[in-house]
Amino acid sequence: MPKLPMLTLLKRFLSVVKQEGAGQAVQRAFEYVSRRVRGSGIGSVSLAAGSGAKASDQYLHGVWQALAQQEAFHVLQSPALERGRRQIAMIADLNLPQCRKYRVEQLAGFWRSRGVEFEYSHYQDIPRAARIMQHATHLMEYRLQTGTAADMIRYEARRLRLPILYDLDDPLFSVSAYETYRNMEALDPAMKSHFVSEAPKYLSMMNGADVLSVSTPGMAKHAALYTGRPVHVRRNFADAQTLQAGAAAMAERGDKDGLFRVAFASGSQGHEIDLGEIIKPLSEFIQADRNRRLMLIGHFDMTHLPDGLEAQVETVKFLGYDRYLASLTRANCTVMPLCDDAFNRCKSAVRVLDAASVGVPAIVADVGDLPTVVKDGETGFVAREQHDWMDALRAMAASPKIAERMGQKARSNLENHWQASDKPHIIAPELLEWVEA
Repeated sequence: MPKLPMLTLLKRFLSVVKQEGAGQAVQRAFEYVSRRVRGSGIGSVSLAAGSGAKASDQYLHGVWQALAQQEAFHVLQSPALERGRRQIAMIADLNLPQCRKYRVEQLAGFWRSRGVEFEYSHYQDIPRAARIMQHATHLMEYRLQTGTAADMIRYEARRLRLPILYDLDDPLFSVSAYETYRNMEALDPAMKSHFVSEAPKYLSMMNGADVLSVSTPGMAKHAALYTGRPVHVRRNFADAQTLQAGAAAMAERGDKDGLFRVAFASGSQGHEIDLGEIIKPLSEFIQADRNRRLMLIGHFDMTHLPDGLEAQVETVKFLGYDRYLASLTRANCTVMPLCDDAFNRCKSAVRVLDAASVGVPAIVADVGDLPTVVKDGETGFVAREQHDWMDALRAMAASPKIAERMGQKARSNLENHWQASDKPHIIAPELLEWVEA
């Protein structure tokens, strides 16, 4: 593609402003610069290194200057009022697969099912982010912190008079949560210092938005300690992909081999500390019968296991969501201990949803949103005391049919109560009104 002189480009831009309006001119400018700057196709997360990435840091500056010089910078009416329709642009950190699934992709499906157009972009993909904002009536941001890209996106959103919602599912803004977060004990102290130093950047983004959405009531309560912005809950739920993938995994479940497996899934570093909360009764239970296994799925440092247990441990790496669910189907039950601290009280129940999708009951700590999703004694067990873990494990092992029936009820509860819906236990009415009113 030939590179045109800047003066020629500016003349063409101003000509379109006069003939077709600023909106059309900006759109064409985005399309041209996208082809010039980007190192990959539309929708890609990463930008090309070198000059392309550097140019993206100032991607909108020339457009802003040209609009200002022509006195066409300001949008005088809200796009939602002007266009009579709703379209959401979501700019997000898409690097974490679980976060992308539960806070971005399933939200896109939810709003599209309600007739609201929804497009999303990684925050570093500035050309795409800028393009989808031109068509939007509302901007949603997920897991962003202040920085060159986020600041430029936020500035453009205000120029376009877009109402802004900021979404978060971990208290990344909270120094008080980090300082009492037990999982940090398993990490390099430098990593904890890094997280603490980043917290103000997340809080700044929160306080610059019009409204906040978070994943649990516990998170909403904690966020209210840091911000005066309205905070509403949009829980994670079982989307169509989860239900379909779970059903497929159950259909392909292999024959039973006579082993009783207890699964523990860890999607990130540091959860050795959580398992440590119950490692004594869990080890006692596993080692009491040679036909019992502890199945560790994902990240886990085996040095945290007590002596003698490793012989009855199976390890499974995370190899994509479908493979993860397929691994879960081999388990008779799954355990989800959590340290009772400020960070974990904000936690959602996504692991419970995952297990229920393949008909596996969960034994969960009475922390965060876990006990909200589990019906104690029916779809799993809520362990409120230390002895509850052993009692629940023994009850399931004594009759594997009990665990099987609980798993079936967990799947049924998922389908009937924790699917995508506009019910208030899934999404606050205020968030529906924010978009649709």
